[in-house]
Amino acid sequence: MLAKSKDNRLAFAFIATAFLFFFIGTICGLLQGLVRGGVIKQLPYWLDYYKVLTTHGVSLALLFTTNFIYGFFFAGVHKTMGNLSAKVRAAGWGGFWLMIIGTIMAVVTVLAGDASVLYTFYAPLKASPFFYIGLALWVIGSWVSGIAMMAHYFQWKKQHPQETTPLFGYMVVGTNLLWITACLGVAATVVLQMIPWSLGMTDKINILLSRTLFWYFGHPLVYFWLLPAYAYWYVSIPKLIGGKIFSDSLARLSFILFLIFSIPVGFHHQLMEPGIGEGWKFIQVSLTLMVVIPSLMTAFSMFASFESAGRRKGATGLFGWWKKLPYGDVRFLSPFLGMLFFIPAGIGGIINTSYQLDEIVHNTLWVVGHFHITVGAAVVMSFFGITYWLVPHLTGRTFSKSMNRLGILQVVLWAVGMFIMSTAMHVLGLYGAPRRTAYSTYGNDPVALDWFHGLVANQLYLPIGAFLLFLSSMLMVYLFIHLAFLAPKATADERVDFPISEAEHPEEKPPVILDKWKLWVGICVVLILLAYSVPVMDMLHHSPASPGYRTW
Repeated sequence: MLAKSKDNRLAFAFIATAFLFFFIGTICGLLQGLVRGGVIKQLPYWLDYYKVLTTHGVSLALLFTTNFIYGFFFAGVHKTMGNLSAKVRAAGWGGFWLMIIGTIMAVVTVLAGDASVLYTFYAPLKASPFFYIGLALWVIGSWVSGIAMMAHYFQWKKQHPQETTPLFGYMVVGTNLLWITACLGVAATVVLQMIPWSLGMTDKINILLSRTLFWYFGHPLVYFWLLPAYAYWYVSIPKLIGGKIFSDSLARLSFILFLIFSIPVGFHHQLMEPGIGEGWKFIQVSLTLMVVIPSLMTAFSMFASFESAGRRKGATGLFGWWKKLPYGDVRFLSPFLGMLFFIPAGIGGIINTSYQLDEIVHNTLWVVGHFHITVGAAVVMSFFGITYWLVPHLTGRTFSKSMNRLGILQVVLWAVGMFIMSTAMHVLGLYGAPRRTAYSTYGNDPVALDWFHGLVANQLYLPIGAFLLFLSSMLMVYLFIHLAFLAPKATADERVDFPISEAEHPEEKPPVILDKWKLWVGICVVLILLAYSVPVMDMLHHSPASPGYRTW
């Protein structure tokens, strides 16, 4: 039973939906690992590999993440800025149900075998029009809910003109502005290209343009996943470890820089595309590398908070604070392990962005390994840490020591499974093993056979890692159900609160210019126009079109 709050019910609806698709997506992940490692050579005809691969990607990369983020955000803006107005809450629910309708349309077409187009749905693979219409409705629903959150923030700001806006609310606005701006690309290709094409209104589709519009969306999507994790790191983790936010202004500036630099960068996913000029690729690669700056700012801020908390607890010496961190608290341990995974993930991102190095790893399992330690570790493990306090906070139930111990087991299983699987993926990619393929020895080619016999470069590690991840995910689903419905109701003293940290120096107010959203959005738009206008116009006039194909 939910705690008595209409806002909590809205947040919980998003969280529960997220875990439904987490359950579905991780089952598909296990099947993928078993097939790719050769444990199962071939799935039944009604459950082909590419249907499973599509369901896995859509369920986890889009449906689980977005629903979880919105549940977390609605709970956070309620905590930091008070009750939602009736209109804002109604808009939040309206967006939720639009997303549900769109999700049902898309998922049903995938399960029916009419949309095995993978998570990226690249043309000329052609799905049912219901898949694309469902995707469009889902995006529109996410916009409605996102705008509702921003409306609550600006209402609060209008009512408190002399006060500093809450840091969490500020981060919610920055993340939603990034999401809405990024989705313009995928909305354009879906509505203007793919829906008319799938309905037979046009015979062919401009493939290069559709891929460009997808990756205009696809890379900032990564930061849409990461920024809520960063919000948790900045705002909540210092409170959990007995510390304070190192710098409120630095946190706000990092989110502004992510908004500015994470969108006009999609060409670094298209470095091998022959129809894009090298000069334009160079510009977007340069902008991509600028994202390293707010990432390093975040790392500096987090470790400063760790050290400050440790020294408050009596730590001495250069690294004595390291021993004072609460590793026995799953709410900290899980995101902390995700932070450690993000170190090689960030290095891998620089490699993927480098033109010559990308020629080696492009379209190999390396990319899949990188994707998993970025989203599947840094982001998802932060979401796990959030779940252990957010769900009992929303439902008014307890989070016991036994649940904490099970949570530690769950995140350790996840970390070990992810390490085994992603390490093998990275090394196999360097040996040339391709992504997006089912089990194959390519006619017993010696190179392909080596992918099953290496000490580290061995596809047999994929099902081993996938199995450990599956065990962890099923334990996570059980823990979610327990915390939501089965744990004892909390007394007033046992209530689990939403952790909001104080700033180290609350007397220092953030510069007013950081709250000038029109300025930062304007700079973002200018960079987007500079990076994309000429290449897109060239694609409109000179890129060849293709008919659709169904390869499944």
